[in-house]
Amino acid sequence: MKPVWSPDSKWIAYVQLQNNQFKAVKVYNLETGVSKQLTDGLSDAIDPQWDETGKYLYFLASTDFGLATGWLDMSNYNYPVTRALYIAVLSKDAASPLEPKSDDEPVKNPADTGSKQTKPSAASGVQVKIDFDGLDQRIIAANIPLRNYTGLVAGPDGTVFYMEAIPNQPGVVLNRYSTKDQKTIEFARAVNSAVTSADRKNLLYRSGAGWYIVGTSAAPRPGEGRLATDAMKVYVDPGKEAEQIYKEGWRLQRDFLYVDNVHGAPWDKIYEWYKPWVKHVKHRSDLNYIIDIISGEVAVGHSYVSGGDFPDLLTVPGGLLGADYQVDNGYFKIKKIYTGENWNPELRSPLSGPGIHVKVGDYLLEVNGQKLDASMNLYSLFEGTANRQIKIRVNSKPTWEGSQLITVVPIANEAALRSRDWVEGNRRKVDALSGGKLAYVYVPNTGDPGYTSFNRYYFSQQDKQGAIIDERNNGGGSAADYMIDVMSRKLQGYFNNRVEGHRVSTTPMAGIWGPKVMIINENAGSGGDLLPYMFRKMKLGPLVGTRTWGGLVGTWDTPPFIDGGRMVAPRGGFFDTDGKWAVEAEGVAPDIEVFHDPKAIIEGRDPQLEKAVQEALRLMPTQGIELKKEPAPPIRSFRPKN
Repeated sequence: MKPVWSPDSKWIAYVQLQNNQFKAVKVYNLETGVSKQLTDGLSDAIDPQWDETGKYLYFLASTDFGLATGWLDMSNYNYPVTRALYIAVLSKDAASPLEPKSDDEPVKNPADTGSKQTKPSAASGVQVKIDFDGLDQRIIAANIPLRNYTGLVAGPDGTVFYMEAIPNQPGVVLNRYSTKDQKTIEFARAVNSAVTSADRKNLLYRSGAGWYIVGTSAAPRPGEGRLATDAMKVYVDPGKEAEQIYKEGWRLQRDFLYVDNVHGAPWDKIYEWYKPWVKHVKHRSDLNYIIDIISGEVAVGHSYVSGGDFPDLLTVPGGLLGADYQVDNGYFKIKKIYTGENWNPELRSPLSGPGIHVKVGDYLLEVNGQKLDASMNLYSLFEGTANRQIKIRVNSKPTWEGSQLITVVPIANEAALRSRDWVEGNRRKVDALSGGKLAYVYVPNTGDPGYTSFNRYYFSQQDKQGAIIDERNNGGGSAADYMIDVMSRKLQGYFNNRVEGHRVSTTPMAGIWGPKVMIINENAGSGGDLLPYMFRKMKLGPLVGTRTWGGLVGTWDTPPFIDGGRMVAPRGGFFDTDGKWAVEAEGVAPDIEVFHDPKAIIEGRDPQLEKAVQEALRLMPTQGIELKKEPAPPIRSFRPKN
C-alpha cells in the first residue's frame, strides 16, 4: 500500500491492487472516511508522493506492464517494464506545474523598494483540495524518458526524487526532478533506500553498508554526509530476545499461513507446550530447534527455519581442480577431468583451456612447491587457493623426470561442472538411444537457472522429432507457465524461402513438434511439483519416474525475526480447477513408475531415462510430425481466352 500523509494531514494517498492485477493510486479522506481512485486502472501505478504545496500528487505508472501482472509466473521473466513520472493536478483551480514559461523580462515596480521578506515554508497553512471531476484530464507526464523507475521520494516544493534500476549496477540511481526548470539531476548512485525529513530539507539514504544525511537542494559530493555508524553497538538480553522470537514465530504461523485453521493444530495449546523450553536456550541453534518443532506441528511443506544472530566464523575457501582422482603407484592419478565452458565465468574448468596441458591419466605430484603422495590428504595442499594462481606439477608417469609445472586457477565449487557433465552425458545417451531423433532438456529448477537451461537446450534442438524433459531434483521457484506454453505450441503451417535451397520454416517458427515425455522424481518439489502437474493437465505427454515431493505452497512475504532469522509460514496454497486442494502433501504421481536403481546407476545406466526414451519412441508413429516439403509452385496468372 505504501500510505503517505498529505501536507495538511487530512488525506492519505496509497496504492491498492485491483482485480485486474494492476495497481491503482487512491486517496482516503480522514474527515469523510471515503476512499476514491485517482488513476484509471489501465496502467500499473505505484508510489504516490505529495508535493509540498499540496497542489500536486506525483506517481509512477507503466502502460506496458502486461505479463508482469503474473509475478509468480515464469512468463514474466526477461519481460521489460518501463514507467513514466506523472503529476496529478489535484484542484481544477491550480495551474499546471509544467505550463510554458514566458521568456519576457519581468517589469520592476519602482515603488517596490521595501525589504525582501522571507518566503514562508510551503507546508505552512497548506490545505489540500481535490476536485475529482475531470481529474483524469489533469494528469500530466513529466518530460523524462521511459525507464525502469522503481520508486519515488518526496522532495521540497516543486521537486521529487525518483529511483532508476540499471542492469548490472548495485542499488538504484537516485535522481532529482524539478518542475520549475523541468530538468533532472543525478543525485546519488548505488542507493538502497531513501527518505526525506519532515521539512523536506534533508534526505537520509543507505548505500551498501553506509548511511548518509545530505541536503535536498543540490546533489552531494561523493562520501558527503556519511554517518559514523561503525562504533554503534546494540545491547541485547538473549533470554528476552528468545522469548520474543518464539512468540513471533508462533504468531507468524497463526496469522500468515494460507488457511486460518493452522491445519487443525491446537495452536494455543502448542504455544504453552513448548514455551517452557525457551528458558533453556543457550545458543541461537537451540531456539531454531524449538521453532522448527512448532513449525512441524503445522504439517506443511516449505515451513523452513533458518538464520539468526550467529557468531561470525572465519572461513578459508579451499580450491578444487574439477577432477576425480584415484590412487596409483603411491600417487594421485587424474581419473576424470570435468570440462566446462571457459567462455562462461560460472563454468570455468581449471584443467582445460588454452595452455593447460593436463590430461586424464596424469599424476599430480606437487602443489605450490609441496610434494604430494597418496599418504597425504590431497585437499590439504589446496587450502586458501580458490580463485588464486598456483603451480602444480604433473606427469604421465609417477616420476619427476619429464614432469612439467603448470599454472592453474582452482575454483571454490565444482557443483556446476559436475552438473553440466551429468546433463551432457544424459543428452548423449538420449541421442544414442533414440538414433538422433529426440532432444534432451534438463530443468534444474523453475527460477532463473531453469529458465536459462530450458531456453538453451530446448530451442537449440528444434531439429529433433521429440523431446525428453528431465525435471528430476527440480528445486522449484516460479510457476513454469512459460515452459508449458512453449511446449504446448502446435504446428500451424510453413513458410518457404528461396534462399538455401528452398529451406522451409515452420510457423510458429520456434518449437519441437513431436512427442514429449517428462521424467520426475521424489526430489522435485514446489515449482518442480507444479511443472509436471501442468504438463499432465495440458496433455503434453506421459510422466516417467517416481512421485514428486509434494510441497506446493507459496512462501512469499513472511516477515523476518528481529535478529534477521526467519521462519516461513506459507502464504498461498494450490487448489485445482475443481476447487479441491491439490499436490501439497500429495505430490504428482508418474504415469509410468520407474524407481531409481542404485546398482544400475553405478553400472552407468539410468533406467528412468531409458524408459522415457522408450516411451517417446513408442509414441512417435502416432504423435510424430513429418515436416512437409515445399509444394510445386502455384500457377495464379491467367488471361482470358480469345
